[in-house]
Amino acid sequence: MIDTNSIFNITNQTEFEDLALQIFKFQFENNPVYRSFCDLLYKHPCDVKTINDIPFLPIQFFKSHNVLSSKNPIKTTFLSSGTTGSITSKHHVTDLDIYTQSFTKGFQQFYGPIEDYVILALLPSYLEREGASLIYMVDAMIKQSKYTESGFYLNNYSELKDTLAALDSPGKKILLIGVSFALLDLVERHQFNLSHTIIMETGGMKGRRKELIREALHSRLKAGFGVDAIHSEYGMTELLSQSYSKGHGVFNAPNWMRILTRDIEDPLSILAPGKTGGVNVIDLANINSCSFIATQDLGRVNNNGTFEIIGRFDNSDIRGCNLMVL
Repeated sequence: MIDTNSIFNITNQTEFEDLALQIFKFQFENNPVYRSFCDLLYKHPCDVKTINDIPFLPIQFFKSHNVLSSKNPIKTTFLSSGTTGSITSKHHVTDLDIYTQSFTKGFQQFYGPIEDYVILALLPSYLEREGASLIYMVDAMIKQSKYTESGFYLNNYSELKDTLAALDSPGKKILLIGVSFALLDLVERHQFNLSHTIIMETGGMKGRRKELIREALHSRLKAGFGVDAIHSEYGMTELLSQSYSKGHGVFNAPNWMRILTRDIEDPLSILAPGKTGGVNVIDLANINSCSFIATQDLGRVNNNGTFEIIGRFDNSDIRGCNLMVL
């Protein structure tokens, strides 16, 4: 068995790669869906010497299969939003403590202790449905905060405006985390000039507005809130870890997470830094599901390990998904 505490004690690239290879072997042996996928690619532990050799499971399998590496009882199932009538992803979680450790330690790595922040959440599209992993995370962050002002906001924009105006003062750390369309709705109703508040968008218009490129979205939000930078959170239903950007769309991943890019025409080929390709995620916190996922995002990894998300695949299916029909 792998000690899950070792996931969050990684301090360097060698430790990361060693543990990633151990987890690959563990999931190959204990995850029937992932094992079948690897078998079809003729990729077994004896063939995998580096993290670039590890097969990445197309993220669509979370829609069609139970992706599990554990026989323990499922504690909760996180569901993706999806559009009406579409099939949603299901991430079965057998150990919620791992998720809590991941988002707590991940946030702390880049921002410091959660308890030191007033956490204000403007996440209407997530609050209006069940099974959102983001709501679970932010609710736990609100409970960890030492400030009674922390809380969720749905459509009560005027109340949120008053709260922000009252709190935005020297000496307090304030985080407003919101879905993009709701943050735009807020600044169209009210003008701000904030000096001590972090504005963090979680991406996506969720069908409520026309999608905007990041530069246009951030420009409008910076003007509306009166801030110099818009922060971003990069996460998804199928992951238990998040990456953060403090501006300009450049993300940092926590120590137990890595982003690679794959060749669009040859999805088993990993690209060198600086080249745009499909985003592959290694999330070691996903030890009980699958830690190696090929997403539908397009991105670029920089030489220093930071990464940028460029967009999405035009087609809904990632090349390689038709390798397995069970």
